[in-house]
Amino acid sequence: MTARIGVVTFPGSLDDRDTRRAIRLAGAEPVALWHKDKDLRQVDAVVLPGGFSYGDYLRAGAISRFSPVMGTVIEQAKAGLPVLGICNGFQILTEAHLLPGAMLGNNHLHFICKDQKLRVENAGTAWTADYESGQEIHIPLKNMDGRYVADDYTLDKLEAEGLVAFRYVVDGDAAADGHGNPNGSLRDIAGITNEAGNVVGLMPHPEHAVEPLIGSGRTDGLPFFTSIIKKLVTV
Repeated sequence: MTARIGVVTFPGSLDDRDTRRAIRLAGAEPVALWHKDKDLRQVDAVVLPGGFSYGDYLRAGAISRFSPVMGTVIEQAKAGLPVLGICNGFQILTEAHLLPGAMLGNNHLHFICKDQKLRVENAGTAWTADYESGQEIHIPLKNMDGRYVADDYTLDKLEAEGLVAFRYVVDGDAAADGHGNPNGSLRDIAGITNEAGNVVGLMPHPEHAVEPLIGSGRTDGLPFFTSIIKKLVTV
């Protein structure tokens, strides 16, 4: 069985092709999905890629949440379809209420682009099983609206139920200077999962860390895609 993983292209998506390439490198078949189509073409999983869908007007991801394809994605995600939201995709997942909380502008009001250290907090999801809890990885980060926020009740629930998937690791000169995480996300949250573990969202871009000769020069992002392949093949 070859897993078929769909990648949705919205107007303004930037990283859909890179994501399809990462899926191919991991050993699955990437399937291009168009935002106006409700048909998911019988894919086994879906990735909402990074970019600036609809120019991030209103709020990042707010318009894409109402694209025809999202009606089907929401319905099937609630039924167990694995869905990964990367950067703008994470923003769309919060707008669609598939994940709690919201994404606001970076606290320093600047676009950020850097190689970011993360700590894997939950290796039990469909997208993180090839990592180990506590493992530190480096994944490229590039965003303008990457500050994760939620009320205290939601944050406490995420912590108590192990639904924080990734945290930003701040060390070295930044820690010595008292600087926080790269965008002001509450509790250093870089990514979260739903209770079922089939829906995961994160701000950094694993599709840019799948080959040693390009992107970050690391392959720390490849396990996102090998994790879901193993999950799908063994179901």
